[in-house]
Amino acid sequence: MSAPVLVGRDIHKAFRRDTGETVQALDGVGLQADRGTLTALVGPDGAGKTTLIRLACGLMTADNGELKVLDIDVAADRQQVQSRVGYMPQRFGLYDDLTVQENLNLYADLHGVTGEERKKSYPQLMSMTALGPFADRLAGQLSGGMKQKLGLACTLVRSPELLLLDEPTVGVDPLSRRELWEIILQLVQKGLTVLLSTSYMDEAERCGRVVVLYNGKVLAQGPPAEVSKLADGHAFLADPPAGQKARGLQARLLDLANVVDAVPEGGRVRLVRKDESVTVPGMVPTPARFEDGFMILLRRAAGDRPVGGSMKLDRPAAGRDGEVVVEVHDLVRMFGTFTAVDHVSFTVRRGEIFGLLGPNGAGKTTTFRMLCGLLTVTGGTLKVAGADLRRAGASARQRIGYVAQKFSLYGQLSVAENLGFFASAYGLRGDRKRQRIEWAMQQFELKPLAGLPSGQLPGGFKQRLAMAAALIHEPELLFLDEPTSGADPLARREFWRRITALAEQGVTVIVTTHFMEEAEYCDRVAVMDGGRILAQGTPAEIRQRARPEPGREPTMEDAFIAVVEESRHSASAEKAPAGGAA
Repeated sequence: MSAPVLVGRDIHKAFRRDTGETVQALDGVGLQADRGTLTALVGPDGAGKTTLIRLACGLMTADNGELKVLDIDVAADRQQVQSRVGYMPQRFGLYDDLTVQENLNLYADLHGVTGEERKKSYPQLMSMTALGPFADRLAGQLSGGMKQKLGLACTLVRSPELLLLDEPTVGVDPLSRRELWEIILQLVQKGLTVLLSTSYMDEAERCGRVVVLYNGKVLAQGPPAEVSKLADGHAFLADPPAGQKARGLQARLLDLANVVDAVPEGGRVRLVRKDESVTVPGMVPTPARFEDGFMILLRRAAGDRPVGGSMKLDRPAAGRDGEVVVEVHDLVRMFGTFTAVDHVSFTVRRGEIFGLLGPNGAGKTTTFRMLCGLLTVTGGTLKVAGADLRRAGASARQRIGYVAQKFSLYGQLSVAENLGFFASAYGLRGDRKRQRIEWAMQQFELKPLAGLPSGQLPGGFKQRLAMAAALIHEPELLFLDEPTSGADPLARREFWRRITALAEQGVTVIVTTHFMEEAEYCDRVAVMDGGRILAQGTPAEIRQRARPEPGREPTMEDAFIAVVEESRHSASAEKAPAGGAA
């Protein structure tokens, strides 16, 4: 048996909010991580994952219970624990105005790493993270995925005996996520013990052990396959009826009390049911996966109520079915000599959900900001809701709702104050303003939290509030920039249930996402890289570009990686000197 590196028994930890309310973050948690193993913490927002990781690295101590790391009592000697443990938080503290090499040197200095140790570790870290060619590049000029790899390298600069990673792949595109996981698995193979938290259920499935948390309690722990077994005989695939989209069937299934989970998958709907009372014509059994079992555990703990999210607008969005609402032709955006968006063209019709996919730095957010009138256009034409943004930006923006990556809420203002501010900013006054705030509170189930500062909301409720603020003036178009980044599966189901309802009522939606499974909700998608559109079409058309492993159905992630890698390989071949190696 491997020696335990981390052992926790009956751990309790509570926090007091500014409102005076006490929140029980951990309530009798026990877990163990053995040497040379990979363990995942999974659970919804507020489950206690980050608190547990911070306890394990000695940043705080438990109120009660026992926690030992490397045979050290954390409560008795936090300093020694910190000297032997590597911790990478969700927002790792890189210095944007320092180069890759200078960031590494800074963290080596902080941890007292000697010159001889640096000579040994630096080449290994640079090779492992593929950052060697970028040693002189400023950290602020790196893509999101490269920043995460640099953060990991800085964490590993002193060769820790236990590595703690808090959501290491949040906001990272599929290519960078794959590269980060290759690094993590290499470290485990070399004998390092790794404990990480993740919102990606497929990542948890790769781990040797999982700990499922909910409201500070452990719902299950053990090999992922044990959680998957909970869904044996309950998982099915169903084809949507003629004339209905997969997301429409999913929405209707989620409204049923005996449906545990439903999610679009390859043009069909993956269904997890409680019992045989739920039947869909043509549904066939499918092998259970970890996420199916996880959703069973989560729904049991949450009270087994139907997934929320169904919503009704005061009035449907204006316009005719099928009319073009967004028209982009040869769109260009330059930052000095750098071309961020390079002759991009696409159209979006009323009531469509259109997805912009691409690696970090592909130009998606820049395109978004031009569509919303937040950035000026360098070249090309751009019409939104019939208005040319170059000439009528203000009038067009009144017809647009925008949810930014970080939600753009005012943390010191309460939920009600945020809604009031955004309603006023969009020109709502008097009775109309009060009606719309009441609508938002009801539709997004925010009334119990009306007086709480938005900065203290769990991530899922911040997302709800940001959506409510974006919809309060009844826009015809909704722009969503990485809206579910870091959200747990149940929160993502509720979010997309709402988006489906909006699209059915005529709201046009344009969304960016790094969750490739979410592309299945879209009517059409465009895959971008280097500021250009590489592929465009329905999810089914894009999946045809995939190169899956033999015997496995192609996924949107397979297709995304294939499209981007093919384009980059072609670009590399074109740049190679004649007669030289590409």
